[in-house]
Amino acid sequence: MAQPAIDETMPAILAAPAGMILGSFATAVAYRVPRGESFVVGRSKCPRCGAQLAAYDNVPVLSWLLLRGRCRSCDERISVRYPLTELGLAALYVATVLVLGTDDLGDLALGLVFCTLLTIITLTDLDRRVIPNAVLAVGAVVGIAIAAVGDPGSLAERGIAALAAGGFLFLVLLAYPRGMGMGDVKLVAVMGLYVGSAVAPALLIGFAAGAVVGIAMVARGGTEARKRAIPFGPFLALGGLIGLWFGDAIVAWYLSAFFGA
Repeated sequence: MAQPAIDETMPAILAAPAGMILGSFATAVAYRVPRGESFVVGRSKCPRCGAQLAAYDNVPVLSWLLLRGRCRSCDERISVRYPLTELGLAALYVATVLVLGTDDLGDLALGLVFCTLLTIITLTDLDRRVIPNAVLAVGAVVGIAIAAVGDPGSLAERGIAALAAGGFLFLVLLAYPRGMGMGDVKLVAVMGLYVGSAVAPALLIGFAAGAVVGIAMVARGGTEARKRAIPFGPFLALGGLIGLWFGDAIVAWYLSAFFGA
């Protein structure tokens, strides 16, 4: 992936508010899609009283602070995850601009869309233990479209990476069905479309992070902790981010160190 060759300060600054706006969109998608609601039409509303949110009550982060985290109509508490997601995606956007640079706009667009997709997946898996097919399908189509325009020569590699990563995790699923679901398999395949061969270190990091958390849970909760299911999507998302930012460098180091390539 392209490395920044010029001062990326201004693009990174502009990426922050864009990330907050898309973070608000990500929370809406993560809430509506698992519940069978459309995220294309319909304004945001309070889930308790049904009051539609005015535009001035839907400004990322700022509105939550001004409302003190409560609905203006019924005083229902608004989860802190909303501003945290908006700030989190803003941080991911800034990091992506700084790491990938702006020399290759197609590559950068893929990275930003990928961050948004992983944020939505993390929210739905944490909240509902589901990775929606609709979100993955849209993410796959958008990723292929951007790659087809920006770097059509990479489509074959991305397709192979998607098939290989998805096939590998499907075999893991067959061997250990309690550890994950088909949503995780599909997510990994979509990750391959976005990061290509860098999906290999992304998978490794995802498994390692999941193992560390699992060991910590067992150490703290004993044998009872083994019965508690934890969503695997967020760990894969973490691996996907590392793969996006540093995956190509990791793959190049591995090939050089072990194969002299």
